[in-house]
Amino acid sequence: MLKKISVFLILISAFFLRTLNINSLLAFHYDQGRDALVIWDLLYKGKMFLIGPTTGLAGVFRGPFYYYLIAPFYFLGKGNPIYPTMFLIFTAVLAIWLMYFLVLKSQDKQSGLIAIILASFSYFMVWTSRWLSNPTPMLLLSMILVWAMYLVLKGKQYGWYVIALVTGLSLFSFGSSGEFFYIPAILIFLTLNWKNRPNLKTFLISLILFIFTFSPLLIFDIKHDGILRNGIVNNFVEEKSFVLPTKSLLENRTRFYYESFSTKIFHSREKTEMVLLTILLISFIYLLPSLYKNKFSRIILILLISPLLGLYFYQGNNNNFYEYYLTCYYMIYIMLTSLVLGKLWQKNYLGKIFVIIFMLVFLRNNYYPLNTKLLDKSDSPNSIAFINQLEAVNYLAYDSTGNKFNVDVYVPPVISYSYDYLFKWKGVIQEENQVKLLYTLYEEDPPHPERLKAWLDRQKGIGKVIEETKFGAITVQKRERI
Repeated sequence: MLKKISVFLILISAFFLRTLNINSLLAFHYDQGRDALVIWDLLYKGKMFLIGPTTGLAGVFRGPFYYYLIAPFYFLGKGNPIYPTMFLIFTAVLAIWLMYFLVLKSQDKQSGLIAIILASFSYFMVWTSRWLSNPTPMLLLSMILVWAMYLVLKGKQYGWYVIALVTGLSLFSFGSSGEFFYIPAILIFLTLNWKNRPNLKTFLISLILFIFTFSPLLIFDIKHDGILRNGIVNNFVEEKSFVLPTKSLLENRTRFYYESFSTKIFHSREKTEMVLLTILLISFIYLLPSLYKNKFSRIILILLISPLLGLYFYQGNNNNFYEYYLTCYYMIYIMLTSLVLGKLWQKNYLGKIFVIIFMLVFLRNNYYPLNTKLLDKSDSPNSIAFINQLEAVNYLAYDSTGNKFNVDVYVPPVISYSYDYLFKWKGVIQEENQVKLLYTLYEEDPPHPERLKAWLDRQKGIGKVIEETKFGAITVQKRERI
């Protein structure tokens, strides 16, 4: 009973951290504005669609299911992006509970508690869960995939249905890149568990479910003369995305793996954290044979080894590979960490002492950045948070009441989807033709101040500044057109 209460309180704390100050600190920028505009047209213009957000690859799009997933919450919130964000946060907390359940069933309660604490209070995991973007549902989908593979181990044929559906949704709608390596992992899993292979009926139903996940993209591709096929061929075949790795690629990718996975545990890695991570790695290597013998932990190993090896051969997208591409593996990595720490706890008193020290350092390491970031009032001169954006838009709406006006916006990276949506949501309607009253709204651009300066220089030749108001790092200028 005590452990059940502890689990409940940890989950409540996880949800609290992920929602704390979300009204002020929500990141609502290029991607979020772009997605919101599409959903606005769906809700208020009935404009259906077959594709979803763009990928980082030219001519390659995701499926539409992310948009359809969050659209009801935009509707419930009357356009407020906080509502879909809260929903995505809920799915992330549900993923933590499912991970606890799986670790509990496969190893023991102590390992489950370690897993739920790591996932709940990791600074990086908290911040990832607050992201209003298509990779966020992968936290839950990855755990559902592990659960489905666990069902197959138990002889449940319907586990293959879930595997097919989740894999398809991950690959074509919610994923960012790393989900591609689910395919070889599942094939290896099938080979190692051949006696639990799908029968003909299960195979056909699974195939139909998998095809369903990319059917909108298929229809779109047929309607647009193979645009998606051409994009895929160009990116993966003509550009030779998969090649033998060079020494430089091996070194860079290994450093990337370290940064990607170590930050899920420790926000900063000083000497103490480095020592603990080293001991953890040595312990993992020592415990690897026993981990592999356990059929459940073998699932985790297969799912992680597949991308870690496969990505050494990938150098597409101009050799750019961003950390969020591995969102589908964050929870899986934490699960493996908890299994290793749980086994150390089982060993002896020395193992228990190490686990206690590890967890205390983990909590201390993540407390300070969480406390600083989540309690940020967004009132500094460098702040560009949702509250600053709303203040700027509301000021413009109030100040322009009863007047005809135009608005020019500058945001990095130039396309102002976020403000296009916020103006639409808040009913800020500007004139299509040029009028005398002009507002210029711009965000500071520290990486490229020359771009902002060039934009402001052009504005000098368009209108004279009458009044200027700042909201954090956002400036609204009221101008009289020359």
